[in-house]
Amino acid sequence: MSEIKTWFRRIDGLSIRYAESDTPHDREALLLSPWPESLYAYDATWSRLADHAHLVAVDLPGFGQSELREDLLSPQAMGEFIVRIADAFGLAKPHVVGPDIGTSAVLFAAARHPDRFRSAVVGAGGAAVPLQLGGVLDEWVHAEDLAPYRAMGPKDVVTVAMDTIEGYELPEVVREDYLASYMGERFADQMPYVRAYPTELPVLGDLLSGIQTPVQIIAGRKDTVVPVVNAEYLHERLPNSRLDLIDVGHFVWEEGAEDYAKAVTGWWQAN
Repeated sequence: MSEIKTWFRRIDGLSIRYAESDTPHDREALLLSPWPESLYAYDATWSRLADHAHLVAVDLPGFGQSELREDLLSPQAMGEFIVRIADAFGLAKPHVVGPDIGTSAVLFAAARHPDRFRSAVVGAGGAAVPLQLGGVLDEWVHAEDLAPYRAMGPKDVVTVAMDTIEGYELPEVVREDYLASYMGERFADQMPYVRAYPTELPVLGDLLSGIQTPVQIIAGRKDTVVPVVNAEYLHERLPNSRLDLIDVGHFVWEEGAEDYAKAVTGWWQAN
C-alpha cells in the first residue's frame, strides 16, 4: 500500500485533490503533479522527502483527479493558481517542487511573486526557446487535429507514458490511480496546457534573469521527451540556480527516485 492518502479541498471554487504527510516539520514543501501522471508520482520518494519537510502534494487543476477549468490551462495562469494553493494550505514560505508541466508554472510564479517561495525545484519540463521537445510531447504540442487524442482511453494514455519508464516497476495502486486520472476525454482536455508553450515560453524566457528565488533544476540525462537542453537553457539564464543531471530518462522522480530524493532534500537543507 502507498503511504500517500488523498483528500479534496475547494480552492478558488475548484475541487483540488491533495495529500499531506503526517509528521509535523519546521520546513514545508508544496509538491505539484507531473503529466500524464498524478500526485502519486511521489510515491517512490514520499517517505524520504517527508523526513525532511512537511509535505503537501496536489494534483494541479485539470490534472490527476483535480477539477478542470479551461482558463487555467496555461503556464502563466497555473503559476498564479499555485500561489493560491499555497495560500489555501497556509504555507507561509514553502519550498515548491514542480517537475514536468510544473516547471514553467513555478517559474512564472517565482517571477511574479518574488518572496512567496523559499526555493523551487523544477526540471523535465519544456523551457527552451525555440522549443526543443521530443517524442510524443512534440507531437502533442504541434498536432493539428486533436480528434485522435479524444479517442484515446486512459489505458492508451498511461501506456504511452509508462512504457518509457526504465528500471522502475509502477506499484499497482499508482498505475490504477494514473488510469483513473485520465478517464473519458480528460487527456485531450488537458492538452491546451502544453499547446500554449509556443506562445508562453518566450514570455517566460524574458523573465528568467529577474528571478531571485533559488532554483534547482533536476533532469534525466537520457530524457528524450524533454531533452537536457531545456534544463541547460534554464541554468544559463537563472541567476541563482543549480543543475543536477541524473543518469535516467524523463520520469526522473521514479526512475531515479533515490538520487532525486537525495538531490531535493540536500537542496532544501542548503536553502
